[in-house]
Amino acid sequence: MTALGIALSVMILVASLALVNGLRTVFKNTANPLQLLVLRKGATSELGSVISTEASRILRAKAGVATDSAGRPLASAEVINVANLPSVDNPKGMNVTVRGLNEMGIEMRSVRLAEGRWFRPGLREIVVGKAVAKRYPSAQVGNRVRFGKGDWEIVGVMDGGDSALDSEIWGDLNEIASDYNRQESANSVLLRATDPVTLDALKHSIEDDLQLGATALTEMDYYESQTSSGAPLEFLGIFVAVVMAIGGGFATTNTMYAAVARRAKEIGTLRTLGFTEGSILLSFFTEALLLSLAAGVLGGVLALPLNWVTTGVGRVASFSEISFRFRVGAAAMFSGLIFALVLGVLGGVLPARAAAKKEILSALREG
Repeated sequence: MTALGIALSVMILVASLALVNGLRTVFKNTANPLQLLVLRKGATSELGSVISTEASRILRAKAGVATDSAGRPLASAEVINVANLPSVDNPKGMNVTVRGLNEMGIEMRSVRLAEGRWFRPGLREIVVGKAVAKRYPSAQVGNRVRFGKGDWEIVGVMDGGDSALDSEIWGDLNEIASDYNRQESANSVLLRATDPVTLDALKHSIEDDLQLGATALTEMDYYESQTSSGAPLEFLGIFVAVVMAIGGGFATTNTMYAAVARRAKEIGTLRTLGFTEGSILLSFFTEALLLSLAAGVLGGVLALPLNWVTTGVGRVASFSEISFRFRVGAAAMFSGLIFALVLGVLGGVLPARAAAKKEILSALREG
């Protein structure tokens, strides 16, 4: 029972770490190290940003912006909003990010079609991420969903490689902008630099241009900041694990005190044979550590099935949901084992000391 209590504490701790690790992995998979996301100065997210059409033209012409094989600048002005769709977990609906972009925006990202085809410019067609198709029953190829000013036909499902893009809906830039009355502006502009050195120079060039009034973030920095969505859940999980650990520590202490009382005669015999107090202390302390280590391994094994669990959390910055898988990695498992061993140390040191301090005659008499 003691081992099981510690194992459950470890499982909760590992689950909390796996949640944040899964969320962080999703955002990491989204970012391209050579790309900059340009937002209005002071904005913390795409949804709260506005970039004028004139500013978009200036950004496309900036020195250091990479070009494709046809010589076109790798720059994508994009419109962001949210749509409310009924989900598996919430039939009343959850917000999903809607992104209006053009062919260049698709080319600049690592996505592929998993089903159907890409939307065609000028038509009310959309492509949904694979996570959206999985979690939202209405988001299937051939169906129509309603947001903005009318219905949109789903013509494809895209695979973003377990990234945040799997939780988005994409449509033609002009059509999406028209629905949300954003014909004269965009929310953000995505730029790709030619190389890492140019990336830094391009970033400073944008931020020093007073005419733009914009800030440039690397995609990696931007998406790293989005992991704050999982912080409250991580804190809650660790808090519950610590509360349970306190109980587990007391349980370990009680178990080891009971072991000391039950083995009083053995302790007396060992002392008579010449074993030192240090040997007795080390013996019981090692037993407590082994008990906790076994519990830690059990807790990690109990958490492993979470690797196949997909869930979603709300993104505060975009007021929409992002889907991701728990990821029970080596770091989370190692943290769980260390956590269990700490419980063993705290719960075993006092009983081990009590065993070592027993008088020989009283120990033999108790036996």
